[in-house]
Order: sequence, then C-alpha cells, then structure tokens
Amino acid sequence: MKSAAAKRAFDVVVSAVGLVVLSPLYAAVAVAVWSTMGSPVLFRQPRPGLAGRPFELLKFRTMSDARGARGVLLSDADRLTRVGRFLRRTSLDELPELINVLRGDMSLVGPRPLLMEYLPLYSSQQARRHDVRPGITGWAQVHGRNAQTWEQRFELDCWYVDHWSLRLDLEILRRTIGAVLRGEGISEAGHATRENFRGNASTTREDG
Repeated sequence: MKSAAAKRAFDVVVSAVGLVVLSPLYAAVAVAVWSTMGSPVLFRQPRPGLAGRPFELLKFRTMSDARGARGVLLSDADRLTRVGRFLRRTSLDELPELINVLRGDMSLVGPRPLLMEYLPLYSSQQARRHDVRPGITGWAQVHGRNAQTWEQRFELDCWYVDHWSLRLDLEILRRTIGAVLRGEGISEAGHATRENFRGNASTTREDG
C-alpha cells in the first residue's frame, strides 16, 4: 500500500508508543551521557528535511567537547567516549529521533538526514532524496550504512523515493533490527565516524 497519510499515521502511532515504552531506557541513557560528558545530554543540529527545509535533529551525545592546548577540538576518535561508542554500536544514540518523527520532521523510514552544507553539492538526481521525509533508518542503512560510498548511498536513497510503500517500510524496519544487532556499517573503515561528502570544499565530519 502506498499512501502518504497511512505512512504518517503509522509514524505517529509507532513513535508515540515507542516514546512511552522506551522511556526507562531513555532515562538510563540520559544519565549515562550526563555522568560521562555532562550537559547537554542531547546533540542538536539543523538538518534538511522534506524539500530541504531545515529542522533540529535530536540525538544523544556521543562525543565530548575535549580540546587541545590551543583550544581546537580534538579529532573525532579522541572525542568519541566509551559510552558514545556503545551508543553508536547499538544505535541507542538515535532514540531521541522518535521525537522528530512525532513532530513530523522525520519518518521512521526514509533517507537519513545529512548536513545542511551538502544541499548545494547534490546533483539534481541526488537532491531527489529530499522528496520524502528523512528517516531514522532507510534502504541505504540496511544495505551497508556508512560502509558504502556516497554515490552508492544516494542511489539507494533515490531508489527508495521511487519505490516506497508501507510494506517496504516494514521490511526495512525488520532488516534494521538485524543490522543493529550485528553492528554493521557503524562507521567508515579506518575512521571513528564517516568522511563527509566532499563536494567542492567540505572537509569536516558529521556527528552521526
């Protein structure tokens, strides 16, 4: 079945139930983050949503604000805490995104919301990933996640835009559980996170 209204209703029901059922886990993760990294507990960052409109993405923090002698932030590998590594490996850092789903910023399933700075770097084909709401998980996430090249990831995202349905979403959610349990594709090989989409001049890394 392919219905935007049905997809949105499914998102609202599942995210609302998830927020209630998982509230003890939210509290435990929040305490773990606060005790090891202090405040704030949540990582907040503008990300492009449907049609590229910005929204504030919510995640549990996985990196400290540790800086070197000259006040410059240390590398991702040095700032990623032990708790942060665990949260990323288990995808527990993504739990606050259920709030984004309930608000209507995101869907449970869709292309992952990347960085705002990527918007002018996309080809017209790649930009089609913003024709649907971004998701907590997606077709690309169950086909290698961060182990893919950017080109492969965008191709998978556009395939999803053309073929999405509630049946496909359910299949992606089922596959996501297995991928999370196996810890597949958490980071790019040789990196603590993932090399950014370079485009013309992007050289930083994203937290997530």
